Amino acid sequence: MGTHIELTAADGHRFAAYRADPAGKPRGALVVVQEIFGVNTHIRGVADAYAADGYLAIAPALFDRTERGVEIGYSQPEIDRGRAIMQKLSMDDALKDVAAAMKAVAAAGKTGIVGYCWGGTVAWVAAAKVDGLACAAPYYGGGILAQKDLRPRCPVLLHFGETDHAIPIAEVRGWLAARPELAAHIYAAGHGFNCDQRGSYHAASAQLARSRTLEFFRKHLG
Repeated sequence: MGTHIELTAADGHRFAAYRADPAGKPRGALVVVQEIFGVNTHIRGVADAYAADGYLAIAPALFDRTERGVEIGYSQPEIDRGRAIMQKLSMDDALKDVAAAMKAVAAAGKTGIVGYCWGGTVAWVAAAKVDGLACAAPYYGGGILAQKDLRPRCPVLLHFGETDHAIPIAEVRGWLAARPELAAHIYAAGHGFNCDQRGSYHAASAQLARSRTLEFFRKHLG
């Protein structure tokens, strides 16, 4: 099980984070970026799972800049609430908090980032704008296509769902065809397919995406 800690960003903002340490020496570090539901039980479970795989994982509470302690579920009212909080945040502030999380786990070695939903967009932007990342694995980031011209500074592995209602898959395919340097996979699933607490969970796709992501991390982190 992990621990709850407090971090301080470069602008002085103090915020919470969930840290999960591996049993032995870390293979490297991972910043796990939340969905619009906060650092809830699912995101903490994701961090714990990566720790079990040997990585020091940290999940920064990016919503703390607007509302502290956000941890919500997946009903429509909660989705609406999470989306409203997210829309109050600037990407620049989110990246400051990502950088602070990276600094907190730097002693573990090379650091990667993985993000889901809104966190997938954050991970994509971080790959292009945050110094020091060794790799990035964004999952179904709804804002990625709006920032598709960014040029990552590190290797990226993208995951999308073929029936994602929030991300036009035809546009994704066209974009990826024009950017052959980007590694990406499209799954027979919808938005949020990795989250086993959501109705859109698709076990086969989640397991395949995770195996590919772990292989990617082994290559770029250790």
